[in-house]
Amino acid sequence: MKAITNIHHISAIVGDPQETVDFYRDVLNLRFIKQTVNYDDEHTYHLYFSNQSVDNGSIMTFFNWKNAHQGRVGSGQVGMIAFRIPKGSTSYWRDRLTQFGVPIKETRLFNQPTLELLDVHDLALALVESNEFFETPEILGFHGAILLSANPKATAHTLTQDLGLVIAGSSTNYDYFYTKGDARHQIGIPKQPLSKGRWGIGTVHHIAWAVSDEKEQTQWHDYLSQHHYGVTEIKNRNYFQAIYFQEPGSVVFELATEGPGFTIDESFETLGQRLMLPAHFESRRKEISASLPKLNI
Repeated sequence: MKAITNIHHISAIVGDPQETVDFYRDVLNLRFIKQTVNYDDEHTYHLYFSNQSVDNGSIMTFFNWKNAHQGRVGSGQVGMIAFRIPKGSTSYWRDRLTQFGVPIKETRLFNQPTLELLDVHDLALALVESNEFFETPEILGFHGAILLSANPKATAHTLTQDLGLVIAGSSTNYDYFYTKGDARHQIGIPKQPLSKGRWGIGTVHHIAWAVSDEKEQTQWHDYLSQHHYGVTEIKNRNYFQAIYFQEPGSVVFELATEGPGFTIDESFETLGQRLMLPAHFESRRKEISASLPKLNI
């Protein structure tokens, strides 16, 4: 199989949708690109954000369960989402986050200057400097993620032997891996598993890896099935096709196609301005729209 070259998107569970928009759009300066609903709960928002160019490899999505319980971060989850920022921009982001009252911790968790922080719903984030300079200090996309595996060695085997990531060394507490593509998305796995996590507000539901098209996705589906992974059927997510499986450390992985993309139902210029519903919910637009909290966008 062709090696996975980059993360497609990461999906997290958070609370109030307006608070989500205000933080990711107004504080992190990500672009709000899609307001739609959860395929399994049409009365819950599914909100999408990206870098300013709307590149795959920068797509962050949120299930907004406003009245849900707070989650417990632990094994079987993505423990931290890391965004990549231009080289030399750490001071800009330090000042910006301080201005908005966001506590930060400066580390080298990803072996680069790193700012660790929590979003408005206690979701763990990091801003990691890249090795390249850019004219503006905007978030470039994902740098990677920390996977909280219930079985670190087995997760490492899946990443390297099945998905094609490359071993990139280790520290006292983490083993590190890179995707083979130009993005070089970095994955860290703690050497010691935490107690089992519980999904809820402030936790990550899944991480999605990019595949080029439906043909490649079908090949992956067959490969994973043959290698004893419990993989779902292909699911139409409108903006991409998706399959899901749980790796041996219990983290939910998705393989998502690069297309058809987010301009299939809105122009690039007007992304995120209107509630977009999956076709099977369109006949109930009035009812669904009335049940959702109003967003100030």
